Amino acid sequence: MITRLSSYFLKTLREDPSDAEVASHRLLVRAGYIRRQAPGIFGWMPLGLRVKGKLEQIIREEMVAAGAHEVHFPGLLPREPYEASGRWDEYGDALFRLQDRHGADYLLAPTHEEVFTNMVKDIVTSYKDLPLALFQIQDKYRDEARPRAGLLRGREFTMKDAYSFDSTDEGLHASYERQRAAYERIFTRLGLEYAIVSADAGAMGGSRSEEFLLPTSIGEDTFVRSAGGYAANVEAYSTPVPEAIPFDDAPSAVVYDSPDTPTIDTLVAHTNAVLPREDGRAWTAADTLKNLVLAVTPIGGEREIVVVGIPGDRDADMKRAEVAFPGAEVEPATAADLARHPGLVKGYIGPARIDDQGGITPVLGAESATGLRYLVDPRVVAGTTWVTGANVEGQHVAHLVFGRDFVADGTVEIADVRDGDPAPDGSGPIETARGMEIGHIFQLGRKYAEALGLKVLDENGKLVTVTMGSYGIGVTRIMAILAELHHDDRGLIWPEAVAPFNVHVVATGRDAAVYEVAESLVETLDAAGVEVIFDDRPKVSPGVKFGDAELLGVPRVVVVGRDAADGFAEVWDRAAGTKEKVALSDVPGLFGVRV
Repeated sequence: MITRLSSYFLKTLREDPSDAEVASHRLLVRAGYIRRQAPGIFGWMPLGLRVKGKLEQIIREEMVAAGAHEVHFPGLLPREPYEASGRWDEYGDALFRLQDRHGADYLLAPTHEEVFTNMVKDIVTSYKDLPLALFQIQDKYRDEARPRAGLLRGREFTMKDAYSFDSTDEGLHASYERQRAAYERIFTRLGLEYAIVSADAGAMGGSRSEEFLLPTSIGEDTFVRSAGGYAANVEAYSTPVPEAIPFDDAPSAVVYDSPDTPTIDTLVAHTNAVLPREDGRAWTAADTLKNLVLAVTPIGGEREIVVVGIPGDRDADMKRAEVAFPGAEVEPATAADLARHPGLVKGYIGPARIDDQGGITPVLGAESATGLRYLVDPRVVAGTTWVTGANVEGQHVAHLVFGRDFVADGTVEIADVRDGDPAPDGSGPIETARGMEIGHIFQLGRKYAEALGLKVLDENGKLVTVTMGSYGIGVTRIMAILAELHHDDRGLIWPEAVAPFNVHVVATGRDAAVYEVAESLVETLDAAGVEVIFDDRPKVSPGVKFGDAELLGVPRVVVVGRDAADGFAEVWDRAAGTKEKVALSDVPGLFGVRV
């Protein structure tokens, strides 16, 4: 059936929407693909649904090829399965919660592990029914605090989520690799460059976790990679732990006056001036130990003040801090928090206090007077020597040795990651890059199966807990990413694999004969299965039609105008940026149609 713009439900805009932050948001609204309903929530128009449908079909084909079966769950789900898994509370404010008229609790699903698990539990009883893989393409809901960038970060979004079920760990590994390979085929078909990086599993839980990231300077994620093949999301990067250093001959700790040193740079300059090192080397920021006071609030728990010591040449990365304290909100301690702990001298916090006789009293740590938990960066190993606060106003201490003068309650990764840091697998220095998540896969293991009682009989007739994998792709997010990657200053330029139509035919002018020629061409293409959108609007100027054709983003445009009388049309290749005069009789052949 021919799609005619004269009767199509479409309205393009000449001006950018005021709330659009990125190109995809701006162009998808202007070109009539989506319309804003509320912050982070969009309505879909016919053009948008065509692109979304084609994207879903590519994903669906590869999921089926990987052996997965399609199902479909509601977005409105009861509380009980999520309470059993612990995620009713773990999701915190990100969860949309509601009650029905009878007072029963429900949620709008942020993800569907629990109900997939229960469905399999109802049906599968034996290892002979496994391996099994199920998938759906369904909307998800998360109460983002700051929805932004159109479809890139919304409160309602479409995802493909798949789940594998196996009776053994070996089976899970095989299922995981099948899904991983399917993802590579999907992104290759979509023409998307990707990097596969190790990632943190977050609220999903499980052991192995990998993200598929599109390298892009506008990405919201940072990842690291080495020339030797190591790749990880920055939150999942683990610092190689240095060897311990003998400290039998280390200088004794010394306290010195350090007024007016509010920054690490001023502290280093002052220390070099008043306390030169005996080895002749200058003190640097890497010799200082910066002690950060954090407030850690577990979901449903009490606020805890934790102090973390990191090398002074590093800054805290709060995304890494959230991973380091899973299931908790992490933020810098407030003035009110510090006021409740007078043992901490702001600006001069350190792990120990040294008296006039050289006696050392711990200030931080579970066994100290403050009782505050004290954690350190993995680089703080036995024998390392530090300049840090003396817990006295206007004073610091130098030559404070870890393992001799102070200890910690453990290590934690919150320091930033930088170009040149060593890869943890020994494959060389890393470089950092920006990326945008396009897929995420997990080996969930038995977390959800144990919580919900999913067991099967093994070959020996014994009940065993099923092990699971989870595999997600953000469908609407990828649509926005494709729009980000494929546009120019005039409009969208969709890849052929997901373009709403194969060709956009534009009839221009007032000559009825031109419209007759264009109609004949469109009928020929349509009869051959070519998807055509036909701009047959009789009272719209050529300039407006050309502007719409460029804005909508169909990859090839055929303009039938004044040259039609001579048997020619103009063919635009939007991706190549070319326009050429082509005989009308040759146009069908450009789309594989024999006339």
